[in-house]
Amino acid sequence: MKIIILGAGQVGGTLAEHLAREENDITVVDTDGERLRELHTRLDIRTVVGPGSYPVVLRQAGCEDADMLIAVTSADEVNMIACQVAHTLFRTPTKIARVRATAYLTRKGLFAHEAVPIDVLISPEQVVTDHIRRLIEHPGALQVLEFASGLVQLVAVKAYYGGPLVGQDLGFLRRHMPSVDTRVAAIYRRNRPIIPSGDTVIEADDEVFFIAARRDIRAVMSELRRVDRDFRRVVIAGGGNIGERLAEHLEHSHQVKLIEHGLERCTVLSERLNRTVVLHGSATNKRLLEEENIEDCDIFCALTNDDEVNIMSSMLAKRMGAKKVLTLINNAAYVDLVQGGEIDIAISPQQATIGSLLTHVRRGDIVNVHSLRRGAAEAIEAIAHGDMQSSKVVGRAIGEIDLPRGTTIGAIVRGKEVLIAHDDVVVESGDHVILFVIDKRRIRDVERLFQVGLTFF
Repeated sequence: MKIIILGAGQVGGTLAEHLAREENDITVVDTDGERLRELHTRLDIRTVVGPGSYPVVLRQAGCEDADMLIAVTSADEVNMIACQVAHTLFRTPTKIARVRATAYLTRKGLFAHEAVPIDVLISPEQVVTDHIRRLIEHPGALQVLEFASGLVQLVAVKAYYGGPLVGQDLGFLRRHMPSVDTRVAAIYRRNRPIIPSGDTVIEADDEVFFIAARRDIRAVMSELRRVDRDFRRVVIAGGGNIGERLAEHLEHSHQVKLIEHGLERCTVLSERLNRTVVLHGSATNKRLLEEENIEDCDIFCALTNDDEVNIMSSMLAKRMGAKKVLTLINNAAYVDLVQGGEIDIAISPQQATIGSLLTHVRRGDIVNVHSLRRGAAEAIEAIAHGDMQSSKVVGRAIGEIDLPRGTTIGAIVRGKEVLIAHDDVVVESGDHVILFVIDKRRIRDVERLFQVGLTFF
C-alpha cells in the first residue's frame, strides 16, 4: 500500500516505523529536514521536505497515485487543508487527519465529504482520555482494551505473589471458576512472550493478558491479583485538553481535584467544570500536595505536557502516600524505564493513538486494532466473511484454523453474544473475531486469513 504521512513527530515517526516493517511504500513529509534524515537513516522510506498542505509538496510525495494520506502534523489547520488538497487535486481514496481542537470536532457536518473531506478523524486527546478512564474504572489493570462496542475487554494485569492463580496452571482457572468463561491470550514473563496452554503455570510478576466479556472482567482480575478497591479520590496534574476531558468525565462519579500551573487556564477550567476543585499551583510543590491531603488520594494522574514534571510529580505524590500514580510520558524511551517502580502505570500517547491509525491501514475487514507492548504486539478485531469455499476461517472450528505462529484467537462476538474461544467453537460469517498477535511480522498472514477468496460473490 502506498501511504503518505504528513508530520515526522512522535506519532508520525512511530507510525512510519510500524508501517515500514510491513512492506508498505511509505513517504514522510515534514518541514524539519534533520528529523527526516534521522528517520531515513533508520527506516526504508522516502522523505520530502516541505509544508504538507502545499500542492507541489504533495505532488512531489507521490499523492497522485497514493492509496492513503495520513496527516498528523502538530497543526490542525495544516492537516485539514492537506486532506482538502489531496481530495480536490489528486482524488486520494482515503484521507486520515489528526484534529485536536474541540472547536473543530464539535461542529456537526464540518468534515462531511462535500465540506472538509476527511474520511477518518483522529483525536489523540480523546483516545488517551478514554484509555485513562478505562484504567480508572478497573483498578489494578495495566491496560484495558475494548472490542465489539465494549462487549469484550482485553485486560493486562501483573500477577502478584499470593494471588489465587499464582503457582497454578491455567486449567485450574476454568475448574476454579466454572461459571466465568475467559481465555488467557498471552503472558509476558521477564518481557518475553509466552503463548499459553492449559498446563502453563502462572508465576508472580507475570504480565497476563486475558480476554472476557465485560461483565466478567473484575471476577477474573481477582484471581490474578489482590482486588484493589474502587478509585474514589482522583488528583489530576495538568489542565490541558486531556486533563480537562478526564475531569469532566469523572467529576460526577468521583471526587476530583485538578492542579494547573497557569492562572488564566485555571480561571477557564473553573468556569467549565462543575464539581472539580481547580487548584492553582505546581504539581511538584510538596507543600501544595500536603495541603490537599495527597495521602488520601486513590490515584494521582500526571497529565501535563512536560515529561519531567509528570515523572517528578508522580514520584513525589507516591512517596507522600498516593495509593496509585499514572503518568503520561511523550518520550516513548522513558516508558519502560519508569513503569513498575514508584510509577504504577506509564502511558505513551503515541502508542495509544497508533492503534486508531492502524485500524484503517490493515487489509481485510479490520474494525479495531490496538498496539501493545510498545508496538511489539497487536490485538485485532476482524470480521469474518464468505463461506467454507472462499474463506480460511468461516465454517471451521477454531482448533482447525491454521493460525500464524504466535497468534491466538481470544473471543468471537456474534451479534450481542460473546463466545470465548475454545477449539470446538465454529466461526460463522459476520462474526467479530478478536485475535492477539505477539509477532508483528505475522500481521500480513493474519490479514490474508480474513480476506475473502475469488469464489465469494
